[in-house]
Amino acid sequence: MKKRILSLLVAFMATFGLLVSCSAQKEALDISDEEQAVFNSQEEKEVEIKDEESEYEIIIIEPGFYTWLLSIARPEGYYSQSFLENRNQLLVMEWNRRVVQPGNFNPNLYMFQIDYDSNIDYGYEVNYKLYNYFVYFQRKYKQRLGPFLPRI
Repeated sequence: MKKRILSLLVAFMATFGLLVSCSAQKEALDISDEEQAVFNSQEEKEVEIKDEESEYEIIIIEPGFYTWLLSIARPEGYYSQSFLENRNQLLVMEWNRRVVQPGNFNPNLYMFQIDYDSNIDYGYEVNYKLYNYFVYFQRKYKQRLGPFLPRI
């Protein structure tokens, strides 16, 4: 009797697991023609991310990012600073994890660690541009750095 119950339980769990894995599909990102054109552009205008008060600075030289930030990304003020800080903290942790695992992740995509301390107030602009770089990066290179789809 115990074997039968255990067998039924194992069979139920295996069936349930199979159904869940079959129905769980990855959502495809909806990339517009305009966004794809920006991804394909070779324009290399640098984006400087800095906060005058805290003196933190990041310079991103990524073809198309400047144009994407101005034309496709949500405008400044759309997200709250706390939203940006929370997302950046998660995204930076995953980014840095990938940097130190070049055998598992493309070292041409994940070259340098990002020094982001959640206890420091980097200001809105730094958080806004860093977050949008992560969104741009994930959409352009079809990566997923966290549990959230990189949506615009």
